[in-house]
Formats: sequence, structure tokens, C-alpha cells
Amino acid sequence: MSDNIQYVCLIVYLFALVSLFIYGMNCYLLMIFYRLNRRQAVIKHKDIRKKFYQNVSATDWPQVTIQLPIFNECYVVDRLIKSVCRLDYPKELLEIQVLDDSTDETVSIAQALVVDMKLLGVDIVYHHRQDRKGYKAGALKEGLETAKGDLVGIFDADFVPNPNFLIESIPYFMDPKVGMLQTRWGHINSDYSLLTRAQSMGIDGHFGIEQASRAWSGFFMNFNGTAGVWRKKAIEDAGGWQADTLTEDLDLSYRAQLRGWNLCFAPNVVCPAEVPVTINAFKSQQHRWAKGSIQTAKKNLGNLFRADISLLVKIQAFLHLTHYMVHPMMLLVVLTSLPMLYTQWFFDHLAFPIMIFTLLCLATFGPSTMYLFSQRILYPDWKKRIKYLPLLMCLGTGIAVNNTKAVLEALLSIESGFIRTPKYGIKKREDRWRDMKYSIPLTSVSVLEFILGVYSLTGLMMFLFFSKYIVSPFLLIYTSGFFYVFFLSVKHGYGKPQS
Repeated sequence: MSDNIQYVCLIVYLFALVSLFIYGMNCYLLMIFYRLNRRQAVIKHKDIRKKFYQNVSATDWPQVTIQLPIFNECYVVDRLIKSVCRLDYPKELLEIQVLDDSTDETVSIAQALVVDMKLLGVDIVYHHRQDRKGYKAGALKEGLETAKGDLVGIFDADFVPNPNFLIESIPYFMDPKVGMLQTRWGHINSDYSLLTRAQSMGIDGHFGIEQASRAWSGFFMNFNGTAGVWRKKAIEDAGGWQADTLTEDLDLSYRAQLRGWNLCFAPNVVCPAEVPVTINAFKSQQHRWAKGSIQTAKKNLGNLFRADISLLVKIQAFLHLTHYMVHPMMLLVVLTSLPMLYTQWFFDHLAFPIMIFTLLCLATFGPSTMYLFSQRILYPDWKKRIKYLPLLMCLGTGIAVNNTKAVLEALLSIESGFIRTPKYGIKKREDRWRDMKYSIPLTSVSVLEFILGVYSLTGLMMFLFFSKYIVSPFLLIYTSGFFYVFFLSVKHGYGKPQS
């Protein structure tokens, strides 16, 4: 290998490694901020609820509109509408909008449910669109035009809010500067499979630590698209729902915060939801989130850097919006690891491999430590749950090909439609999703996952052959991740997909 090629490989390798190191270290930083602010935040949250119910009578509670954006959700729309209609809130102050873009029997199911709920005295309306213009953002925007409420709650079809959801949420809006409250996602079917276990742990890390730390530390946070409540005035002041990114929720969150609105997080208000049960549905969801995040970064980072806010807040916002860049960085580390073996001068001194090992450890175990910490603070039986952490690590690395494709599409401004995550109403292990509608077929991305798995395995064997043991454990993680996601994709994607 020529010196020039060696030099390029070294630069790319170190760039990707240092990038992963920065994002990994930020996980430790968020945990530190969480620990520093948790006690004061808990006291504050208790005071908010206490003062509200002491000083505000039920007749003076705000009027609330609940929006339910749905598209082809025949398996869960019944569960969704009925759970929202059971919300414990004065009927005269609660309006429910079913915003239906469906093209299948979901339309007739939802219409019949709305009629039944109206007969029970529920203020519920049904809106059906034919063209899906703007996808979810378009449906929310049209619904907002006729919404009666000063506050607007939003639930996706896979969520089942508890009856006390609004009672626990509305006290936060006593502060006129609060524009949105995000609640924590729970899991209806976390024990369905190893895949749902791993996903649930990942979600817990985001809501248990990341969202709480950002909200309590004065950093920018985001609405997660569902299980939250917006102040209608904040939506309008920020420019309303916009469909030029695939993460309209993240985009609106940043535009609102740049306008001076505060976004809050209530970790003790838990809204159960169905976790995707197939790997291809999970990959589709991740693709949308990854692409939308980078689109939102491209759209808002300029205004963010020019805003009159602290440098730390800007740095945290940058890391937040660009978080999915870790996946292309992972691929760069994998792809350049094998050429590094032939960069002999790189291994001439012990300091270089030790430095690489240290950076890889900190980058890899930052997120893992955060996920472990979230289990400890959220569940009394956390010691039993952390055994699924290695599976989450494999899932996180194996999804890198899928998410890198999404990041590149965003960076290159390649357009794609809004593909919603299919829901099947899965609760128990005995429930089955095969032969049901909405399944997502196998894609060509899986071929790349297999190739990367073989490449990583080759690199692992060669590192072991040349007695370069320090980097080998990390190549083992990548190898396991790529093969795990590939084989699960084939398992869940074979057969004729249902429409």
C-alpha cells in the first residue's frame, strides 16, 4: 500500500473515530447533567401539580383538542379511539379529532367508532383526506385550523394513553412560556421478543436520560411526534406544521424554541405504546427518523448558530440534531479498519493501538452506559433487564447501513415519501403478525448488511491472525450486529408482503 493511501486511510479512520468519541462522551455528559438536576426537577414537578390543583378550579381548566393522525391502521384504530375517549377530563372542555388519511377499511372502522362515541356524548369529529398532502404534518395542520382547544394533544395509532394523561399534563401549562410538554413512552409489548426488548431499552435510554437531561438543563429538546401536548399559540407562532422534513415534530420543536418557547418533559407521566415487532418495520422507522433529523439540522442549524443563546446550548443542539451521523462514522471505522492492518508504521508504537482502544471504548460504552443507567432509574428489577444490553448493542451497530443510507439521502436532498411504521395490535407473545396487512418487504439494504458482516468478520480474523487483539472486540460487535440485522431482516421479510 502506497504512503498516500496509508495516509488517507489514517485520516479517515481517525476522523470517524474521534467523531464517535465526541458523541459517546456526550452520553456521559448528559448523565452528569441528569444527576446534577434531578433532585431539583423532581421538587419542581411536584410543586407544579400541587399549585395547579390548589389554585385552578376544574371550571377554569384549559380547553383541549386531541388529534389522532392515522393512515391505514385497521388493527389498532379501535384501541386508539376508545382509549382517548376514556380520558378523565371534563367533556365540555375536550374535543377529539380523528385525522384519517387511510385508503383501506380503516376508514369505515374509524367512522363507525366516531358515531358510537358521539352517541355516548363525546365531542369527537372525523376528518378524511384523499391526497395525504404533507403526510402527517399536513393532517395536523388542517386539523389545527378548526381545533377548539388552547392546548393540543397528539397521539399516534400505536399509543394507548392512560385516563389520567391530561390531568397529569395540563398543570405544566400554568407557565405561559411553556409551549409543549412531552411525556415518557411506555411499552405494551416489550417482552414479545428479543427485538422488542432491545428496542424498549433503547427508547428508555432516550426518554429516561436524554430527554430529561436536556429539559432539566436548559438545553434544546424535542417533541417526539406523539404522547405530548402543545400550546396552540406556540405552534402558530413557530410557523405551524411544515412538511419539508420527515421529522415535522423535531423541526417544529426547534423553531418553537428559537422563538423563545420552553419545552418541558414529564418523566413520571407514562404513555404506553406498541413497539415494532419486525426488524423491517424498525428499519423503516429508523430511516425516517435518521433522514428527518439531518433534514431538520440542515434547515435549522443556521438560525441556531445565529441565535442569542449560550455556546453550550448550541453545542448540545448540534449534537442532538446530528446524532444519526454516528452511523456513517461507524461504517467508516469498519471499512478503514482492514486497510489499517497494512499501515505498518501505525502499529510500530504501542501508543497508537492503545489510543485507538481507548477511543473505541469511550465511544462504544457511552451509549451503553446511558442505557444501563436508564434501566436502573426506571425499573426496580433493572438487574434482570440489563442482560439484553448486548443485543441492543448489536442492533445499534447492525442498523448502521440502513441509517447511513438515510443520512446520505438527507445530505444529498434525495426526496422520499413518509412511510409510517406498521402496527398490528401485538400485546402477548402468542400474538402473530404474519399474514397481516402492511408488512414491509426485504430491501436491497440487507445485501449490504450481509457484505459488511462478511467484511467485518474478515477483518476480525485478520486482526486475530496478526495478533492485533486490542481492536478485535469491537470488530466482533460490528460483525455480530450486521449479521444479526441481516438474518432477522430475511426472517421477517420473506414471503409475499401484504398491502
